[in-house]
Amino acid sequence: MKDLNCLSLFSNVGVAEAYFNEIGINVVLANEIEKKRAEFYSHLYPETQMIVGDIVDSTTRSKIVEYSLKNNVELIIATPPCQGMSIAGSMIEFDVRNQLIFYAIDVIKKIKPKFVLLENVPRQLKTKIKINNEIMYIPDYIQKELSNEYNFNKDTLVKAMDYAVPQMRQRNIFLLTRKDTGLVWEFPKKKNVVTLKEALKNVPSLDPYLREGMDLTLEKFPDFHKKKEKGLEISKWHFPPTHSWRMVESMMHTPSGCTAFDNKIYYPKKTNGTKVKGHYNHYRRHDWDKPARTITQNNGVMSSLTCVHPGHKIKDDGTEEGRIYSDARVFSIYELLIVSSLPLNWSIPDWAEENFIRSVIGEGIPPLLVKEIMLELLTQLNK
Repeated sequence: MKDLNCLSLFSNVGVAEAYFNEIGINVVLANEIEKKRAEFYSHLYPETQMIVGDIVDSTTRSKIVEYSLKNNVELIIATPPCQGMSIAGSMIEFDVRNQLIFYAIDVIKKIKPKFVLLENVPRQLKTKIKINNEIMYIPDYIQKELSNEYNFNKDTLVKAMDYAVPQMRQRNIFLLTRKDTGLVWEFPKKKNVVTLKEALKNVPSLDPYLREGMDLTLEKFPDFHKKKEKGLEISKWHFPPTHSWRMVESMMHTPSGCTAFDNKIYYPKKTNGTKVKGHYNHYRRHDWDKPARTITQNNGVMSSLTCVHPGHKIKDDGTEEGRIYSDARVFSIYELLIVSSLPLNWSIPDWAEENFIRSVIGEGIPPLLVKEIMLELLTQLNK
């Protein structure tokens, strides 16, 4: 099988390329602005040259282009930050992060790789940017700059769950092939949908650790230590998340797939006991019979968008007071690896703290989806 040399822009910690080595894609160069993420990336991929710096800076871009040309880069993957356009972000018009596509296009035009993968959230299709005082949608800008030299895929919206990833996560992905290759790169044939019931069937239950301390934790969850030890037997990353009791209590009385905002008694409360205001997908459990909802950066906070474990029914007498569900907590890091389709032996550096790990996983595109898309290209190349 033909190997491809690849450049990764906005590389985060290398979530997207987790399976590249096994399918013959060599990431020879990566660029990341944050030093800490770059160190994580280099821990995972020590053979990849990492350029730490802002792609907006012309010196950084020159280094990227020079190294790529010297090392025969034929593939570029670019996953610019989505927070400026994501519904989970601030959605500020003309957010400076949305403008980063301009600099990615500049690099692509100078390197002229045979193949390009540009990934972002679906809202990218309706997001405007301002280039030289001209306002246009991001897709129109990409087409304007690259359509003369590249073929584009027809359908750009794709769901990770259609490729055996136990997470719904919809993305907008442009697949470009240089016209002289004679290839058109489309998404591969869809695969089976994997539900959380299937994905997490062998993962032990965990009780949360209560922020108020171990005494209250053991009062509410007498089997806390027993469950914790069982969890750590399968992975050091399957340990209890920490939450406040008032949040945990509301989720204990919330069934799988439901939100605590629907509760009449055990609804989300402030410290003074008044009801919290929020989106209907906040304080919501995932559904066992579906893939996980999109995992976000803020996946460690129960009040964030659908990030609470589905839970197992302990008892239910038909009343809100009499229904109790287990696992009133967010996913453990081990469970995040599963629902994000990362390798279970993913070599997370020991120095990385929990919140940082959660953030970089939440930002990353599921690597199994990327692998399937890349295999579709490699299949064509090797015919």
